[in-house]
Amino acid sequence: GVELLRKDFDVDLGQDWSDDEFMQRIGEYDALIVRSATRVTADVISAGARLSVIGRAGVGVDNVDLDAATRRGIVVVNAPTSNVLTAAEHTIAMLLACARNIPQAHAALRAGRWDRSKYGGVEIDGKVLGIIGLGRIGVLVADRARGLHMEVVAFDPYVPAERFRELGLERAERVEDLYRRADFISVHLPRNKDTLGFVDDAAFAQMKDGVRVVNVARGGIIDEEALARAIESGKVAAAAVDVYPTEPTTDDVLFAYDQVVSTP
Repeated sequence: GVELLRKDFDVDLGQDWSDDEFMQRIGEYDALIVRSATRVTADVISAGARLSVIGRAGVGVDNVDLDAATRRGIVVVNAPTSNVLTAAEHTIAMLLACARNIPQAHAALRAGRWDRSKYGGVEIDGKVLGIIGLGRIGVLVADRARGLHMEVVAFDPYVPAERFRELGLERAERVEDLYRRADFISVHLPRNKDTLGFVDDAAFAQMKDGVRVVNVARGGIIDEEALARAIESGKVAAAAVDVYPTEPTTDDVLFAYDQVVSTP
């Protein structure tokens, strides 16, 4: 991608820049491309006097201050299909990992323990997967889960009933209906002011005992403190998490629980 850009533009790579260097240099550029780790704040946008476009190499744009960019007339673009297949496949991998306790069993064996009965896990065949958010990734996850003989029910108030019929998916009229039925729940929502903390204590209270929860979407959509409490109470049997409220991190609250499969 960088080589393609260099055919027409002068391109600098700032992957090893400190925050201070980034702020000092942003004024030199007409365009900026970032991934998820770089925060394009109002201060960055203010310092980028020449900026006319900000590109997000990925789906979400929650790391870009859209209001500040709009006020400056800066176009913000993303790549909505760039990693959807990867995200969907990783969701399925994480679902299976938390169903079968694969990382924990591997670690135990490497530590010299044969804990065969402890990490047996559960089968997913015939289980109900609840998908919250039926965008591109949610649809791909649903298709793959059905291939594994799971029953899929989805909730998304912005997707019309006709689309559910086209996909052959069961539509939950309310998210509470999904909570009550699902053996596994996977969230696929964008991160914004309406979705932060979407899955909270009240949500966990409505779920089945022993539910398993997966988040490969965005950190903060599931309230991590609420998830920790649900794990401690036994309401949640296991969870698989690939995203965190603050990234990078090596001390997230969920890392303390053996029932949680975590990837960076």
